Amino acid sequence: MIRSIAAAMVAIISLYGNLMADDRPNIIVIVADDLGFSDVGFNGCQEIPTPHLDELAKSGIVFESGYASHPYCSPSRAGLLTGRYQQRFGHECNPNSGKDGSSDGLPLSETLLSNVLQENGYQTSCIGKWHLGDEPKFWPTERGFDEWFGFSGGSMSYWGDTGNRSPEHGVLRNGAVVAKSELSYLTDDFSSEAVSFVERNQSNPFLMYLAYNAPHAPDQVTREHLKKTEHIEYGGRAVYGAMVAAMDEGIGRVTAKLTEFGLRDNTLIFFYSDNGGRTDHAVNFPYRGHKGMLFEGGIRVPFCVSWPAKIQGDQRYDHPITALDIFPTALAAAEVETSESVQLDGVNLLPYLQHNDQAKPHQTLFWRYAVGDGRYGYAVRDGDHKLVYSVYKSKHLLFDIGRDPWEREDISATNPGLVKALTTKYEQWQQELMPPRWLDPHGPNVKKEEQKRQAAVDAASRGER
Repeated sequence: MIRSIAAAMVAIISLYGNLMADDRPNIIVIVADDLGFSDVGFNGCQEIPTPHLDELAKSGIVFESGYASHPYCSPSRAGLLTGRYQQRFGHECNPNSGKDGSSDGLPLSETLLSNVLQENGYQTSCIGKWHLGDEPKFWPTERGFDEWFGFSGGSMSYWGDTGNRSPEHGVLRNGAVVAKSELSYLTDDFSSEAVSFVERNQSNPFLMYLAYNAPHAPDQVTREHLKKTEHIEYGGRAVYGAMVAAMDEGIGRVTAKLTEFGLRDNTLIFFYSDNGGRTDHAVNFPYRGHKGMLFEGGIRVPFCVSWPAKIQGDQRYDHPITALDIFPTALAAAEVETSESVQLDGVNLLPYLQHNDQAKPHQTLFWRYAVGDGRYGYAVRDGDHKLVYSVYKSKHLLFDIGRDPWEREDISATNPGLVKALTTKYEQWQQELMPPRWLDPHGPNVKKEEQKRQAAVDAASRGER
């Protein structure tokens, strides 16, 4: 009799545990690649149709001051997935690959969001662009993801062509080469894979990292998607817009599948761009600069979150937040704690988004990029003031972001004390960092870009009277 009661209790506890596990939210992190701030409807775009992203944003909160942790691709993703400033572990530049098959990559010493959630019973999937190391040891399936469908590098043909590179640099499924005949258009393929993952895991709490390579170059899109931007007369913008619209359509397919299975309300979805919009065809208006720069146009990005069961929709949130906050917020939603050895720089946003805490999530945020020879460009936002040391301009610039978010008026000359104070904050933060483990061409390129800009200005004013 006692054994029967004990067995019954074990069964009840097991059932209760399963019910509790089923109550945990699904978590989806969707990343766009080089998307302009004003290239989505929820930030005012009228020419590129993004109805599904607009619906997602309306169901949750739009971050008006949502920042990427770095102004370009790979380091930004390293920060997102670790919840840490990527400069702490030397992942400050895009990784390089050697002819011998070796590559730079996200250090194996780092704990990823996928590692933690996988260890706590979540089914995990990585879909799309990885860009955190080409060697198998760096691949998603070695970093806490149960499934992987995508490519390891920074960009590739949307038709699946690898050119003169080996097939392993193309689309892989769990490390195995996917035949080009099985692909259609990568944005659509990644969306289809995401829908399939939801279908196969509707009874399990899951983490999906859906990292589109759209609208990163090369500029390639199907004629079907181009129908969505027939009204845009400038050809380059029409193609770029169709690439964005294709991604939007795929996101709509994913949210529709969640709704079909009754999962939408209890799914926490983040959407953001890995950095500011690319230099051509993207629109970062009204902000200054673009991808690669530390002006607002390079780091303030389209960013929203939705969790209908827990977060009230139709809101806009103005206090600065960062992609580093996604990691701790996701863990809090899943009621998972990390070990004390994992030191996160992001914060759990839920108390702020649920209005339990009226304070700002962050007083100070930092950015840095390496240009070689121990030189760095950097930025500090402290409250409403932002200091930028621009390698492009070879000088410090100070802005009052609260009054001048467009960074039109440099107030450094009249506020030398504030420049010194923010420089000191940066220097103190920099002491916690390590030098970059490798470099990339960003350093030489920033100088070239400033020279190109100056040449255009000089040419235009040459006939001035």
